[in-house]
Amino acid sequence: MSHPIIHLESIKKVFTTDEVETHALSDVHLDIREGEFVSIAGPSGCGKSTLLSILGLLDTPTGGTYVLNNKPASGLKLADRARIRNREIGFIFQSFNLIGDLTVFENVELPLVYRGMSAVERRTRALNVLEDVGMSHRARHLPSQLSGGQQQRVAVARALAGKPSILLADEPTGNLDSANGESVMELLKELHQRGSTICMVTHDSRFAGVADRTVHLFDGRVVSEEEARKQHTA
Repeated sequence: MSHPIIHLESIKKVFTTDEVETHALSDVHLDIREGEFVSIAGPSGCGKSTLLSILGLLDTPTGGTYVLNNKPASGLKLADRARIRNREIGFIFQSFNLIGDLTVFENVELPLVYRGMSAVERRTRALNVLEDVGMSHRARHLPSQLSGGQQQRVAVARALAGKPSILLADEPTGNLDSANGESVMELLKELHQRGSTICMVTHDSRFAGVADRTVHLFDGRVVSEEEARKQHTA
């Protein structure tokens, strides 16, 4: 069996103000193994985005253990967290987060610049992943010249360019119409079939069912895990 890329044990997250203490996550246990496609589902406010922020090292848990690729992810300095995010984690956001005055190619290339990668290698990587997502013909365009579905494909290419251990997708179809949403989900399915490890937050039960396994959150707790039916129809 493949090793867990992500291991969470007794994770909790508490947000505290002068007047109130909010338990966003409570005693969360989760393993995501190499090559898995896991969806995290649940109603609004259940802790999905908080959990994804912790997985992506954008936030820190109040308690518990987070291990990424067999290395503790707790107590890391900000510079170390940024380096690991750049090298190990690919992010796909609901709002695309493309830089408007950079071309498609430059948006995909940018994370590789931060690595200090040579221009030749950056160009090869960026063009290859744009080809993979069917957007190489738009390499010189600006994001404003693309449809929402095309912008999300570029965002996926940017996430793939660094060859991350895991792709984290936060409501990747949330800003898309149904046709573009289905197209992006087909792309994620193809990437998974090619070997990518994916963890996706979604409120859409249709898209959650695409994953190998769905983890259901409610009030900050994992209340159930469901294997995809496709695994039981042999």
